[in-house]
Parts: sequence; structure tokens; C-alpha cells
Amino acid sequence: MSKLVIKPAEERLRERIKELTCMYEVTSIIVNCDYDQMEYALKGIMRCLQKAWKHNKDAHVELITDQYTLRTIGFPDQSVALKSSIEVFNKKVGNIQVVYPTKSYAKSDFLLEEKKLLKTICLEVGNLLERKQIKDNEDLIKRKMEHADRLSILGEITAGMAHELNTPLANILGFSELLKTRITNDPQANRDLDKIINSAIFSREVVKKLMFFACEMPQQMDVVDIVPIVSDAFNLMQPSLKGKKIDGKLSFSKEGIFLKVDAIQLTQVIFNLMLNAIYFAPLKSVLNIMITENENNVEVAIKDQGPGIDAEIINKIFQPFYSTKPIGEGAGLGLSVVHGIVKSHKGSIKYLPNKPKGAIFVVQFPK
Repeated sequence: MSKLVIKPAEERLRERIKELTCMYEVTSIIVNCDYDQMEYALKGIMRCLQKAWKHNKDAHVELITDQYTLRTIGFPDQSVALKSSIEVFNKKVGNIQVVYPTKSYAKSDFLLEEKKLLKTICLEVGNLLERKQIKDNEDLIKRKMEHADRLSILGEITAGMAHELNTPLANILGFSELLKTRITNDPQANRDLDKIINSAIFSREVVKKLMFFACEMPQQMDVVDIVPIVSDAFNLMQPSLKGKKIDGKLSFSKEGIFLKVDAIQLTQVIFNLMLNAIYFAPLKSVLNIMITENENNVEVAIKDQGPGIDAEIINKIFQPFYSTKPIGEGAGLGLSVVHGIVKSHKGSIKYLPNKPKGAIFVVQFPK
């Protein structure tokens, strides 16, 4: 029985059909791609490439980008490769290579048509990644706009709430203090009035934070030496530090640090960050406040030794009314107020984990 010999023309035609089939399948994958299932689509493209090669049973594909590292099953340790780059917005972000195992193949086993095909597929993958990046950017902008819109509405609501609450709170506080002066022989009534007065004062502070958040309190920006401002705020917090036997340490990089700020709002930032740190810090721990002047900014770093913040809620801590404290112990406005004040000063605030445990809040004010 004679052996079947495939003529060169037939072989080239068969390879050409495989290449065209690969291009058709890859195009179908890209057209129907779900951007949330990008890895699945890329794996499909790799399988199409694998089938298109002359020795497809021994061919393997590797796709590497700045976001993905994918290989076909059984990828050889030693291989000869045909490689082409992936570009996104004219920037190289990775490559695709098709390989044969070294023990059975050489570089010459790759066809010129396969090199052209690989280059074309890399171009298509780059276009796909570009479209995904554009969509991701559009989604991010949309979320930011929705968030800004919600904050704007929330600011209007909170401003109205603050104005509405101020009058009844002032009445409660005033009449309670007046009533206390009239009652002199009833200790229990005096204790009850003290509770009413303290609750009214607490509520007034919440209203003040609401007004800060809603930007209802006008800024008075002046170039001032922040060393005495921060020192005064730190000293006012000494009773709270002593109450938990916390060793508070305040340091400055130099004696006079001048910055254009609203002094009252800077005090509010220090108060809120210290109150948070003291609340979460364990007994007999250390709380460090470091003020450092650099060439372009002034940095305020507050470090505590508390439990720190879980990674899954870091993005929420500056949102208004979000609190990790038990109900009744926090309004969830402290960090959002700080965030608003810092942003209004064109500064930045970020959270870092303390080592070995605790939280660090770093505020930077531009000079």
C-alpha cells in the first residue's frame, strides 16, 4: 500500500485555512467579549492560536500583559518561541508567544505566515484591551460624578438640618442652665439637668460638624505659625490622653512652621484625628503626632497603636455618616469633616497601617 504524500500546495492551503479560521474565531470572541470576563476571552484567543499552528498538538501559547499572565496547560520548561508585542495606546504592555518544546523542534519550524498571524492577533488583543480601558475609565468617571452629585445633595440636606437644629438646641441648653440655677435643693434633679446639658452640648458639636461638612462655615485663610496652634490643640486633649493613660508625644521638624490655613479648621483637623486615635488606642499605649515641613508641603502624621483599619473598609472611612464605633458613640462625621477641610486647603489625607499594629493618618498641606 503506497504512503499518502501531501503536496506543498495542499499543505499551504491547509495552513491558510487554519489561519483564516483562527482570525474568524478570534474576531468572534472580541466582538462578543464581556469586559468583566476578559480573562476568559483571552484564554479563548490563546486556544484559537494554538490550533492555528502547523504542529498544533505540540504548540503552546503564553500571554503576558501588565494585568494578565496566562499559559496553556503543559507549557514546556525549555522551548523555542515565536513572540510578538501587545501595545495599548502605542505603549508596550506585554506580549504573546507561541512555543514548541526544544527537544523536538527548532526555530526554523515556524512559518512566515504564522509570524504574520501572531502579529495580527497581538494587534487585535491590544485593541481589545484599549476598549476595555476606555470603558473602565468611563465607568470610573460616571461613579465619581454620581458620588459628587450625592455629596452635593447631602451637603444641602445637612446644611438645612444644621440650621433647623441650632435653634431648638440653643433653647434646650439655655433653659436647662436657667432651670439649674433655680433648683438648689434637689441633687437628683441637678444630675438629670447635667445629663440634658451634656447631651445638648454633644448634639451642638454634631451640628457644628454638619456645618463644617456642608461648608456653611466660611474660611478665614491666613499665613500663621501652626506650631502654637497644634500645640494648643494637643494640650487641650491631655485630659483625654490621661484618661486612658496614653503617652502622647508631639514633635516638630523646626520651631516655626508657617502655613496659609484657617486656624480654627486646622484645630478641628487635629481634634478629630486625635479623638479617633484616642478612642481606638489601647490603655497605656503611645500616640505620636509629628509635624514636618518639606520643600513643597507641611505634613501632619498621627500614629496610634490601636487595631488599625480593615482593608475592605478603607475606601469608606472618609464617607459622611460612616462609623466603625458602636451606635450612639459616633456620628460618622469626624473623618469626613477632616477630609472636607483638607480638600478645601488643596491638601491630601491618607491612611497607612502602623507597624506592628495601629493606624497612621497623614495629612499634607501644600505650601
